[in-house]
Amino acid sequence: MPDLFDAPPPRRPAKSAEAFRTISEVAGDLEVPQHVLRFWESKFPQIRPLKRAGGRRYYRPDDVALLRRIRQCLYEQGYTIKGVQKLLREGALKPGEMRSMAPHPAEPGAHRGAKAAEPLRETMLEIRRELAALRDVLARLQRDRGSA
Repeated sequence: MPDLFDAPPPRRPAKSAEAFRTISEVAGDLEVPQHVLRFWESKFPQIRPLKRAGGRRYYRPDDVALLRRIRQCLYEQGYTIKGVQKLLREGALKPGEMRSMAPHPAEPGAHRGAKAAEPLRETMLEIRRELAALRDVLARLQRDRGSA
């Protein structure tokens, strides 16, 4: 006799592309926690989910598409929140334009790619070496004072 707990849960039929989505559905699709979506709503006024009784959020297909583009900018292309806000103000996050979009070269910090981070990494390593050398000098001074 089959055990009821071993059976896979029943699958819901797929929603149409035009259907509204709950925050848990959107969070699952985008692979981000729900609190991140609520945070993005506070930072990007262009995201306006429909709110029903009890504060339940329902995202329109356009909201989901915008959230997907924001996620891509932040997580895959290395933009900061401010950088994405600027892109939205300039109208650069329209459907179909994400792949061709390049970071604005005159805006430091808007895009943090691996190449942009390399000089910073080298600087931080040099500072670390200098601090270690200073620590050694201070340790020697303390030893010399203690023996005098």
